[in-house]
Order: sequence, then structure tokens, then C-alpha cells
Amino acid sequence: MFEFDPYAELARLKDFPRMTVTSTDFADGQPLPRESWGAAGGGADRSPQLSWSGAPEGTKSFAVSCYDPDAPTGSGFWHWAVYDIDPSVTELAADAGNGTPDALPEGAITLPNETRSERFIGAGPPPTTGTHRYFFVVDALDVAHLDIPAGATPAILGFNRHFHSLARGILVGTASSD
Repeated sequence: MFEFDPYAELARLKDFPRMTVTSTDFADGQPLPRESWGAAGGGADRSPQLSWSGAPEGTKSFAVSCYDPDAPTGSGFWHWAVYDIDPSVTELAADAGNGTPDALPEGAITLPNETRSERFIGAGPPPTTGTHRYFFVVDALDVAHLDIPAGATPAILGFNRHFHSLARGILVGTASSD
């Protein structure tokens, strides 16, 4: 099976220095905890804990997202997209993506995901679609604020952050429909 890696493709355009992204909830390449699945899959739509390090000097903000390139849509599935995270922040607690005002650091902005909700939506690979990969991506940005319209899609964030990224870290979790 061909496993498309959208971030490897982007690296052909601009190869970002690497940051380290880790989680106390799962290891790179390993299954997401059931709590990080969607309600339909027996989960709680709980974003996993994320930590990052290695941001270069000049970092003025961070952007964090979760993307499933294996969703049977032809365009993948965005589960979460947050930007304008203060550069002093190097961790998001578990369930920081729950959509409540105080869950994320002050000033952080959440964009609507594929379900159009401004929160983390958990893994939910449909039956017969095999193992899906969930790319949790953290970018160190050279601007304190990205000028993105309210309600924009995560793809718009991806486009804008590409041109302002100083470094990128990726942590991949999995979930299987089998």
C-alpha cells in the first residue's frame, strides 16, 4: 500500500530544521490511546498531551495541527489546527483541544476542523480502511501572529505557516479500523 507523507512532499520545497515532538500518551508510530479516538469509535475526542523542543532563535509563535492523510476523501482529514501559540509555550496538556476558552494558552486560535467544530476531533478510521496515520505537527514560526481570516480552513493555516516556518517537528500516531 502506498503511504503518502504530505510533510515529506513539502520538505522537497523547503526542508525545515527539525524539532522534537513527544507525547506522554503515545510514542511515534504507535497507536493513539482510545481517549484520542472520536466518540463513534469508543473514544472521548481528547487531544493527546504534546511537548516540543528545539525551536530555533527567532521563534515568535507556534502552530500545532493534526492531519490524517489516509482518510478516504482524496484530500485527507484535518482533526485539529491551532496557531498563535506564544513562543514560551512548549507543551499542550492532554485535552487542550476540547474547545473550552481556558484549555489552550492565552491568545491561541483554533480553526474549524473537518466537522467545522473549533476543537480536536478524535481518530475515527472507517471500517475496511485499515490503519490511519495521525500527523501531529508543530511549527516554530517567525511571526507572532498569522493573518488568517476567522473560520478559515486548516489548509489555509498550512499554506501560511509554510512560508513562516523556522523549524518543524512531527509525531505520528496510528488508529486502525480492523
